[in-house]
Amino acid sequence: MLRSVAVLALPDAAPFELGTACEVFGIDRSDTGGPSFDFRVCGPRPGVPVRTKAGFSLVVEHGLEATRDVDLVVVPAYGGPARVDEAVLRALRDAHDRGAWVLSICSGAFALGEAGLLDGRRCTTHWMHAEELAARFPTATVDPSVLFVEDGRVITGAGTAAGIDACLHLVRRELGGAAATAVARRMIVPPQRDGGQAQYIDVPLPEADTLAPLLAWMTAHLDSELSVPALAARALMSERTFARRFRAETGTTPAAWVARQRVARAQELLERTDVPVDEVARLCGLGSAAQLRHHFARTLGTSPQAYRRRFACRDDDVDARDADAPELVTA
Repeated sequence: MLRSVAVLALPDAAPFELGTACEVFGIDRSDTGGPSFDFRVCGPRPGVPVRTKAGFSLVVEHGLEATRDVDLVVVPAYGGPARVDEAVLRALRDAHDRGAWVLSICSGAFALGEAGLLDGRRCTTHWMHAEELAARFPTATVDPSVLFVEDGRVITGAGTAAGIDACLHLVRRELGGAAATAVARRMIVPPQRDGGQAQYIDVPLPEADTLAPLLAWMTAHLDSELSVPALAARALMSERTFARRFRAETGTTPAAWVARQRVARAQELLERTDVPVDEVARLCGLGSAAQLRHHFARTLGTSPQAYRRRFACRDDDVDARDADAPELVTA
């Protein structure tokens, strides 16, 4: 059972991610039915100020010996993907070897990778770091589309707020849903979110050479027929040559590229307009609401309606809210 937690404060610690671990595990919530943990923040050089990414410093009282008998060691984001002290890596290995949980948030995954704890495992990190994590640790399977991954007794959380999801998942896993809900209620966050970080990833057009004009045309005509025969004819190529050239310049197939761009267009419409879901599906070339729901579930791990509820923010709404906002009065 999860009773004791040590959080590592490493150089260039990210205050939010560090605070996330402190918020979930470091506060006694027994007065409202939540859990209470034996909690400590530690580092490789106790007493020496640790600089944070936000420019201020904090002083950690405990050294790495604080990790030796705890049930969970948390590695929040730090100046990753910078290398960390061998003593830190040894502490992580020792914790894992004796059966403790090890949990990373955002770039904290790089420390787990250096310690060898990602070898042969599924894992995640912030989508901006996913490519580098995969390159640094090629035996790991990096999934940039999810909020967190549990593999064995290693949990990796995606960027920033996804650390909350990863920490609450472990509370739920070890202490049950009521404990996780009690923590989430005090934090005023959902006890469990649907979807994944794929919903938050910007999808720019890939760089291309000879096909750049065609890709721009395709993006502007996503509601048109974009089959390989039609596109090859427009590019004045044979279908085989076109398919080969397309993969060489974009890294994917025409069908996969079109499907992802149609989902991206649907995301934009759901964020910026009140167009009904059926019409969104038609405008982005997916045909029907059922097809749109299928592609959203497969690509983003959520539904169009849930996506709209979470991300809808139109320019006129912002202007209206600003116009209606009461004047700020300070004492």
